[in-house]
Amino acid sequence: MAAKKKPGTPEPTRRDFLYIATGAMGAVGAGAVAWPLVSQMSPDAATRALASIEVDVSSIEPGQAITVKWRGKPVFIRNRTDKEIEEAKAVALADLKDPIARNENASTEEATDTNRSAGEGKENWIVMIGSCTHLGCVPVGLAGDFGGWFCPCHGSHYDTAGRIRKGPAPENLAIPPFQFVSDSTIKIG
Repeated sequence: MAAKKKPGTPEPTRRDFLYIATGAMGAVGAGAVAWPLVSQMSPDAATRALASIEVDVSSIEPGQAITVKWRGKPVFIRNRTDKEIEEAKAVALADLKDPIARNENASTEEATDTNRSAGEGKENWIVMIGSCTHLGCVPVGLAGDFGGWFCPCHGSHYDTAGRIRKGPAPENLAIPPFQFVSDSTIKIG
């Protein structure tokens, strides 16, 4: 049985159908045009892949360092010797030019050696962004007056914990977010 129509309601015409069909096609067309514009704002696969990296550090002997690239920046990974750790721990915080750790894992802590290193049980490992905080140059490792890093461009000297000790650089080398995912693999980012 057909539904009864209210009195005074006009019968849909072919023109009404064409208006609805045209509007629907316009909406689909607008979506088809907007989709590429919206999707191009997302980072590409290469950028997403570089958001974090894993580095095998099993072959780095005490006293050695490597440089890896993360997000287009050099990152220093160093396996410090017991002597280097002792020297870094012996530095008085009052002697530091920058007393803040600059560690994304402990952001507002003091720049003690422990707050700059990989933490409890892994004090020998230090991971830092290798960009001088003065003008962005890349410091030379295992060099300088304090045995850490030296920026030959303007003479900034960093100790083995990456803390600025002498020269024009205003801050310690930054420490990116990182964690050990196994005994021999560090995940940065």
